[in-house]
Amino acid sequence: MRILGIESSCDDTAAAVVVDGRHILSNIISSQLKEHAPFGGVVPEIAARKHVESIGEVIEKALTDAGLNYNQIDAIGVTARHGLLRSIVVGAAAGKALSLSLNVPLVGIHHIEGHIYSNILEHGDSIRFPHLCLTVSGGHTLLLLVHALDHYELLGRALDDAAGEVYDKIARYLDLGFPGGPIIDKLALEGNSTALDLPRPMLHDPGYDFSFSGLKTAVIRQIEKLQRAGTPIPLADVAASFQQAVVDVLIGRILRAATVYNLSTVTVCGGVAANRGLRSALAKLAESHSIEAFYPPLPLCTDNGAMIAGLAYHKIMSGAVSDLRLDAQANAPLGISGVIYK
Repeated sequence: MRILGIESSCDDTAAAVVVDGRHILSNIISSQLKEHAPFGGVVPEIAARKHVESIGEVIEKALTDAGLNYNQIDAIGVTARHGLLRSIVVGAAAGKALSLSLNVPLVGIHHIEGHIYSNILEHGDSIRFPHLCLTVSGGHTLLLLVHALDHYELLGRALDDAAGEVYDKIARYLDLGFPGGPIIDKLALEGNSTALDLPRPMLHDPGYDFSFSGLKTAVIRQIEKLQRAGTPIPLADVAASFQQAVVDVLIGRILRAATVYNLSTVTVCGGVAANRGLRSALAKLAESHSIEAFYPPLPLCTDNGAMIAGLAYHKIMSGAVSDLRLDAQANAPLGISGVIYK
């Protein structure tokens, strides 16, 4: 079954064609970084307008790269839940229009569930159930127990800033550019991760929730201290120390949950899954604790249409098909268990 997936939940306009939930024929992503960089973050109105301008071209490119025409598409999967509402509306409208005109099934997908599926799309049967999943990006930080596709149990979430959001805020404070994650990750390779004495918020607290706003404040205060003293800011050391603190918290929560729930399979997904510091720490964790750890290839870490198309196949196989009354929702419960994360 050849499924066209459409993703427009934030600032990337994406479309992809995936066969039978696993075989990627095309995966096109149109970035809006140049439009949002001057503001240090995503501006919802600009994002929605750019989606309108580019979504047709992106879909056409996905079909061309797949070597298909519209009449060879068997179903449409589209992100309909979780993200910037105006952005989601654009993709959902395109998906509904194509479903109607081509007379093919339509499937509305939850954006976060798409990210969870990205590891299955890449690694297939190597991902065992139940498993522990850390989904981490600029918009969310969630630790989930994945019993099966569409059946999730929330263990922990960010109580304030998401991990990726803090990267962006620190980068903006240091005038490094946007998005902050890749910039800080690159700088961290050249720095001393012990140069700054930074907290690991909630690392030793009971439970599995996250808090990063205090870490953000601690970094800013240390920078201000250096500025008052007239000392040059060691950007690489700041980046390395900050990143190490974030990674320590994320890995610490993963280890605790994997131990308590006796899980041997761990997945990480979302934009921050591309972070080299996190990937390195995850590999060390896996080796030292006999855990199988998985993360997607870089093109499947960021928002993409392939994860939407792949998951849509499984939804169709289970009978979970939408219709033209499909609504765009900025936030919605995740899975049949109705996980609430906000």
